[in-house]
Amino acid sequence: MLSGRKSITFRLTLLFASASTAVLLLLGLLIGASVEQHFVEQDMEVLNGKLELARQVLAKINSRQKMDAAGQQLHALLGGERELVLAVVTAGGQLLFASTGANFPQTLLDKPAGHPIAWKTRESQPLRGISRQIDTGIAGEPALVAVAIDISHHEHFMHSFRITLWTFVVLATLLTGFLGWVAVRRGLAPLQAIRQEAAGITAHRLDSRLSADAIPVELADLAETLNAMLARLEDSFRRLSDFSSDLAHELRTPVSNLLTQTQVTLSKARSPDEYRDILASNAEEFERLSRMIADMLFLAKADNHQIIPQREQVDLAAEVRGVIDYYGVLAEEKGIALSCSGSGTVSGDRLMLRRAINNLLSNAIRHTPKDGRVTVSLQEVGTAVKLTIQNTGETIPSEHLPRLFDRFYRVDFSRQRFTEGTGLGLAITRSIVQAHGGEVCVHSESGITTFELLIPK
Repeated sequence: MLSGRKSITFRLTLLFASASTAVLLLLGLLIGASVEQHFVEQDMEVLNGKLELARQVLAKINSRQKMDAAGQQLHALLGGERELVLAVVTAGGQLLFASTGANFPQTLLDKPAGHPIAWKTRESQPLRGISRQIDTGIAGEPALVAVAIDISHHEHFMHSFRITLWTFVVLATLLTGFLGWVAVRRGLAPLQAIRQEAAGITAHRLDSRLSADAIPVELADLAETLNAMLARLEDSFRRLSDFSSDLAHELRTPVSNLLTQTQVTLSKARSPDEYRDILASNAEEFERLSRMIADMLFLAKADNHQIIPQREQVDLAAEVRGVIDYYGVLAEEKGIALSCSGSGTVSGDRLMLRRAINNLLSNAIRHTPKDGRVTVSLQEVGTAVKLTIQNTGETIPSEHLPRLFDRFYRVDFSRQRFTEGTGLGLAITRSIVQAHGGEVCVHSESGITTFELLIPK
């Protein structure tokens, strides 16, 4: 137990013990009530039998003289049983007969009581009795007969029974709590195994996975979820490592160029024109660094969902034609044919979408050989517009396609090292499309590379 937090073992054990205690308590109460009711039924059988005998005796009384002499017959009804007491009260409230120890409560003598009433006499003798109005042989003069039975042995038995029962309940509760603790400990043993395996996974062992074969079915989903999380972490860690390495390499080249050129320049005196040329060259490197830093800031905002497009109606066909006009001269120099077909309008940020289209077109023109072609098509697909850019050229191996949108990722480093791109264009394109709620994908086969953007309207 740490910082006041209760362990799962403690909670499950407490829950198990509480449930067992509640069941045992209810069972004990039910058994106690059943036994008590059984004794009441036994007593009622005896009491009703005595009342029936008393009715037979009183039915034979047809005069007051016989009523006064009926005491001996009523006494004989008790048969010498000391556990039974009897009392007879006439309609006028006169006590006709009362056996020894017949200390009845006034409620039984005032009116009939069909349900048993339990009480204690002045001598603390426990009794249970009933009373009933019985017709006598004298017309219009019924008598109230009350009969009771000593229940001392019943109470003694119930007292012993309750002590035994509740002792058993307490012991059973303790035993079930202990057994519950053992069962929970054994049941949670696979979690301990998972914890130990997870403790051995470090930044250098992200390829390790939890063994899901030896754990219960209930924990299989947890193990699979953790393994999926480790796979994502491994992939993210690998991408971060590659990104850090690529970023350092990308920054080292212009910084090294600037440093070398500056050192060479300072090695001897130069003419103003030479200094001007060197500063112009340095400015180009600084511009490249500035673009790279701006792109990195843009991607950092995208990763933190801070890119919020300003919604407006954007004619994608017009934006594509504008970008094609911009690259028309470059494409003409390389003998590349540019074309655009279809139309589509979406709700989005015009500048962001134009930047995404510009990145894809510049990338396509850059990798299209002389006398090749770049084709752009627009098509409405349900509630979205699909923008497709195809270019001829070398087929990109399939193992590179899933990583084309990673930062600084290049399929052919020797071919792209000295290009003007920073290696962030496709990553920025994907971030822009995702910020608009769309999707981007790439295919390459038979010398044709196809980029597809699916942008919601």
